[in-house]
Amino acid sequence: MPAAYVKDPRVDAYIDALPPWQQAICHEVRDLVHEADPEVEETVKRTVQPYFVLRGNICALLAAKDHVNVFLYDGGIVPDPEGIITAGHDNQTARTVGVREGEAINRAALLAMFRQIVADNRAGGWRRLKAQP
Repeated sequence: MPAAYVKDPRVDAYIDALPPWQQAICHEVRDLVHEADPEVEETVKRTVQPYFVLRGNICALLAAKDHVNVFLYDGGIVPDPEGIITAGHDNQTARTVGVREGEAINRAALLAMFRQIVADNRAGGWRRLKAQP
């Protein structure tokens, strides 16, 4: 569990409006991204969507009718050895981990991906890294 972190009340409002099972997923992802690095900050973009940032986007949450999407902003360069990516394999900006009601989050795999995205952001961001020979 991460140490206490600063919560953006707009992110709280987004999560609090969801059904209990989606709230649980969002809280778990929120804790994981803060565990990845204590400097992660929360914000809201696109009017209501929770984003987690540190020198660039790390991830965003979007609740759909029957699942929660966790958008990973990595340009497709972070390895996914456990195959947790469910959509966006060919997307140029972000890939998605979709979590449905009753599914367990692969905490270790998602945490590793968050940590790699943070490291890549600190190294100049995935766009810069992808452009390097």
